[in-house]
Amino acid sequence: MLLNWTVMILYNYFSAMFVGPGYVPLGWTPEKSQDCMYLQYCKVCQSYKAPRSHHCRKCNRCVMKMDHHCPWINNCCGYQNHASFTLFLLLAPLGCIHASFIFIMTMYTQLYNRISFGWSSVKIDMSAAKRDPRPIIPFGLSAFAASLFALGLALGTTIAVGMLFIIQMKVILTNKTSIESWIEEKAKDRIQYYQTGETFIFPYDMGSKWKNFRQVFTWSGIPEGDGLDWPVRDGCHQYSLTVNEQLKQKADKRVRSVRYRAIEDYSGVCCPVTKGVKTFFTTPCTEEPRIALSKGDLILATRGLKHWMYGEKILISAADGGVRERGWFPRKCVEKYQYDSETDQPVDGEKKSK
Repeated sequence: MLLNWTVMILYNYFSAMFVGPGYVPLGWTPEKSQDCMYLQYCKVCQSYKAPRSHHCRKCNRCVMKMDHHCPWINNCCGYQNHASFTLFLLLAPLGCIHASFIFIMTMYTQLYNRISFGWSSVKIDMSAAKRDPRPIIPFGLSAFAASLFALGLALGTTIAVGMLFIIQMKVILTNKTSIESWIEEKAKDRIQYYQTGETFIFPYDMGSKWKNFRQVFTWSGIPEGDGLDWPVRDGCHQYSLTVNEQLKQKADKRVRSVRYRAIEDYSGVCCPVTKGVKTFFTTPCTEEPRIALSKGDLILATRGLKHWMYGEKILISAADGGVRERGWFPRKCVEKYQYDSETDQPVDGEKKSK
């Protein structure tokens, strides 16, 4: 049984790793040229982003139906390997639960005949059991320590990976990805902020959990569709999410962003020691990069924490080649940059606030 768990876990793990998520072909354009106006263009891949696809900075490609980039498989989780990745998240906790049961019963049966209860103390004799026949594998102090350590690993894996499985199943049963769930949260925030009275409708929800489940899991192991065109609910079309929400969120992001100027140099390290204790210990727990700052750099900040901010460096010189530099940076390294929106020049004599 343990061998069976091991084979199934490793098979799905390596399938998720080597099959990959599936990438949008380089230079891809929709069949109808007029549909290009509904899509976002990727400068890196030199192609339009197909519906539900996103560009991964780690893979340096546009991924079909991207869910997230997983460092444990060193690949993205997306259209082609979503089922294998989710099965791995299911089988790993089940195998660990089985192993935990074996470890618990082993320690219980071995310690049961080694414990003696006195009036004032409890003694454990690890030298030998008080029964015959003796076990095939001697259970001494080292075996007890190894079993206890393995039990901790098994229970920890069960909890951690099991939680990831629950999260994945929630998005699969609504036919979403983790990124699309985040888009939905931002949509609700945008609607509430501007009081537009809109109702967010996710176009790819088939209206049934079973139908949504079948979009990922099939008997053949090959997901439905080609990763570029997707079935949509009534009243929606292929580009509903892009037009109705993603483009609106990008426009809203530009409106609500704030321009800052760097007043201190920052090397781009994950946990800077010289920027204060609070900055050091509150570094964002994310794979998103940090950006190095030099005094005088301009940054367009889009979101932030108490001691950190996330934004994009404004490149002025043509020698930069139009490469976007986005990432986190310490809040204490910058201050608000007051400028005239018409001339894009700093306002003289106006006090800048951090």
